[in-house]
Amino acid sequence: MHHYHQFYIDGQWVDPSEKRHIDVINPATEEPVATIAAGSPADVDRAVAAAQRAFVSYAQTGRNERLKLLAAITDIYRQRSEELAEAISAEMGAPLAFARERHVPAGLGHLQRAIEVLKTYAFDETINATLITREPIGVVGLITPWNWPLNQIACKVGPALAAGCTMVLKPSEVAPLSAVIFTEILHEAGVPAGVFNLVNGDGPHVGQAIASHPGIDMVSFTGSTRAGILVAKAAADTVKRVHQELGGKSPNILLDDADFDAAVTHGARACFANSGQSCNAPTRLLVPFDRQQEASEIAGRIAAETIVGDPGSDATMIGPVVSQIQFDRIQNLIEAGIKEGATLVAGGPGRPAGLNRGYYVQPTVFANVRNDMSIAREEIFGPVLSILPYKDEEDAIRIANDTVYGLSSYVTSADVERARRVARRIRAGMVHLNGSRGDTAAAFGGYKQSGNGREWGRFGFEEFLETKSMFGYVAP
Repeated sequence: MHHYHQFYIDGQWVDPSEKRHIDVINPATEEPVATIAAGSPADVDRAVAAAQRAFVSYAQTGRNERLKLLAAITDIYRQRSEELAEAISAEMGAPLAFARERHVPAGLGHLQRAIEVLKTYAFDETINATLITREPIGVVGLITPWNWPLNQIACKVGPALAAGCTMVLKPSEVAPLSAVIFTEILHEAGVPAGVFNLVNGDGPHVGQAIASHPGIDMVSFTGSTRAGILVAKAAADTVKRVHQELGGKSPNILLDDADFDAAVTHGARACFANSGQSCNAPTRLLVPFDRQQEASEIAGRIAAETIVGDPGSDATMIGPVVSQIQFDRIQNLIEAGIKEGATLVAGGPGRPAGLNRGYYVQPTVFANVRNDMSIAREEIFGPVLSILPYKDEEDAIRIANDTVYGLSSYVTSADVERARRVARRIRAGMVHLNGSRGDTAAAFGGYKQSGNGREWGRFGFEEFLETKSMFGYVAP
């Protein structure tokens, strides 16, 4: 078992202020694989002070210097890809193949995108006699989740470095191992002392201290809506910028002219991927009333074909969910779906057959789901698909928008113009048309209780910038 009992502050690995430790549990075995130090507000104070000192010089670095730094980071990241994949598999249960093919490349993609944006970004523009310039916002606090650990770290750290910010990172205490390796990568790449700082710990001790700290100019948080509200409240007294990427309950509308076999297959697999632990997963499948039986049969077949098991096996398609807390929550919501009258098509309560240890959940499909049921309202964050029938196109749009969330959505139609028309009426930050994939050059983020601000590409980069107007800068 590995022990990570130091924090990375001011370019060095240092001892914490208090000797408290947190076990990191492998969700496939339910056994500890590592321990980490549990940070305190005093550790955050040290990290913020280091970041403030470093900001004075790092904010003045030129474009080329930052590009060289990011290039060095990406090179070393590639070299340590296998270590990163193994860490992710151990800490949050992703199948090793999935960690190699999806988790690790996702982080690399954001680093590469930060380089592409920085190469051509226009920091200055002239309006009349005024120079509008964009400069780094300052010291940023980054609080990241366990479900896509490298993706969320890289999509914040990459653009923050590119923008000229300094930072303090608190990764999830549930899945912190990949963050330690990521920190080692930044150190080896030559990130100047104090520019990047890592403090492990939980939300009440470290996350709260970051959000409320007067020396932090912006906090970027990814996690649950419940936790996001706490972060925003903690940040309010210091009037810092708050960027939030929160929960989702994404509708997947199949219009009546869609290829149902292809679309339901794609939607179910996307719902189950990463053990259902994606905020943008298409968890509400909306189909016409007279096609619900057809959709249920296809989704049920996909659930049965989804191999759940040991993350180290090449045959495994989805591993366990991340923790006992998450497992229990999913089981309770599956039970609620049954009690509230939804039709259980596949899966159900309990572990899959033959798996008596580990936080494994059966891929589960419900039909005849009403949009007022718990499984249609709450973010389950597990491999659970709800099929909701609709009367017509207007009804589908109404159901899709009847949620407190607004992160992602999906629309499929044989008529691309029809799909575009429906997409424009969905109240969500993202719409995938006809099975299209996301694009790291585009904006990622949501409406309503799915958060505010955007990540990815130029949009995420600009979250780390302040805008300054210098009147009379241009001589008459």
